[in-house]
Amino acid sequence: MMRIVTLALLLALVFVTPSTLALQSQQTRAASILIRGGMLIDGSGAPARRADVRIVGDKIAAIGQLKPQADERVIDAKGLTIAPGFIDIHNHSEGGLNNDPTARSQLLQGITTLALGPDGASPYPIAKYLSLREERRAAVNLLSFIGHATVRQQVMGRDYNRTATPAEITRMRTLVEQAMQEGAFGLSSGLEYDVGYPSATEEVIELAKAAARHGGIYMSHIRDESDDMLAALGEAIRIGREAKLPVQISHIKMGTVGVWDKSSEAIKTIMAAQKSGVDVTADCYPYEAWASTITVLVPSRRHDDAKAVAKGLADVGGAANVLITNCAAHREYQGKTLEEIARAQNRSPVDVYIEIVKDGGASVVCRSMKEADIENFYKQPWVMVASDGGIGMPHPRGAGTYPRVLGRFVREKGWLTLAEAIRKMTSLPAARLGLKDRGTLRPGMKADIVFFDAATVIDHSTMTSPFIEPTGIRHVFVNGVAVLEDGKVTNALPGAVLRHQTGIKK
Repeated sequence: MMRIVTLALLLALVFVTPSTLALQSQQTRAASILIRGGMLIDGSGAPARRADVRIVGDKIAAIGQLKPQADERVIDAKGLTIAPGFIDIHNHSEGGLNNDPTARSQLLQGITTLALGPDGASPYPIAKYLSLREERRAAVNLLSFIGHATVRQQVMGRDYNRTATPAEITRMRTLVEQAMQEGAFGLSSGLEYDVGYPSATEEVIELAKAAARHGGIYMSHIRDESDDMLAALGEAIRIGREAKLPVQISHIKMGTVGVWDKSSEAIKTIMAAQKSGVDVTADCYPYEAWASTITVLVPSRRHDDAKAVAKGLADVGGAANVLITNCAAHREYQGKTLEEIARAQNRSPVDVYIEIVKDGGASVVCRSMKEADIENFYKQPWVMVASDGGIGMPHPRGAGTYPRVLGRFVREKGWLTLAEAIRKMTSLPAARLGLKDRGTLRPGMKADIVFFDAATVIDHSTMTSPFIEPTGIRHVFVNGVAVLEDGKVTNALPGAVLRHQTGIKK
């Protein structure tokens, strides 16, 4: 889902009156904290073992069979699994953190670090956003990418429905260079969306080279996740190969009927690229429905062409699979499918679609994937868990992603071992982002820690009730401070703003 952070968002960060939550951000720490009796999964992929964990300040001081020290706070973790805090490499909480700096919906999933600015839409300027987020602290750590669509609009304004000129590409490249110097972790793109779609591959390659020069990665919502998914995947790989930087495929999916059961072909494409020397990985959310703008249903962009619209709806299995979640011009449509709206008005779904787009568009949730393809992706060692969600997102992944994987994919379906699922949530995204002090539990690492009940953890959010909270995540620490205790938010705001440590490559 694409959200461009505007000047209004930045101003909101500046002028929000300090709240009680912010005043509690400097929570007094115990001299040390001892977590005893839990089953530790360290994030490396190694199996669980019984071990105690000592926290001193914001770091893990020791792991093993430990005895309490004088004046040490002791937490009984018997019956719980202890793991590194989950790192969401694809998160849309840029604006949500203003409304809820405690990040309740994220903490209840065990998420301790958010990577913002995906899908080509990011905060801008990066330096200003990160500085403001340091002033307005949050319970979770955060970092940001620089968005291709964001810099494209900075240079081209509203005249983006065309290829860029060489001079415009040069100016965009300068903005990417600046963002990388300011701490961005790489370049993100959303080539399926209206701003990024008209761009030539060569434009993106040039901007990716700027990110590569500073040690960043290229993270892409590829140009097509439906019938032309394999070609779009090939384009992303080409960008990585020619720009000489790692590629992260965002929310990998086979998004329409025409590519169902073809996940093995996508996997073969990626593995062939890996074998040829291109560093390619992916993330995947655990749902059969995606959330986006309604216009992506018609890749040709012929939104007033009844035949093109009819094909687009057929490609996702019909109008009954398209749920309107937000429509400014027609609030009465929200919470209903295109088929339900059409039936109530005695019209065709095609006509309703054309009307909605003409009147400004809408956000949709579309159920158009197969579980077998999701399973195939999750079983790949280079596919990590990510939500593509965030605070306030009207899709169940915003509240349920990580508990869903732990409860349904691990415990109920047996697709993954618990240790492998935790690796996909922790050390794998940490390595992709170059985070050297988070993602595993070992002495010297930052004390981002989650405790959960592996026997009961589960999601409860649904497509029609997306904000229902999960259960089973008991305690969460961020930088050594308890932000969730016994399932309750503490209102502490110890999250750090993370900046990519750039080193210019020759």
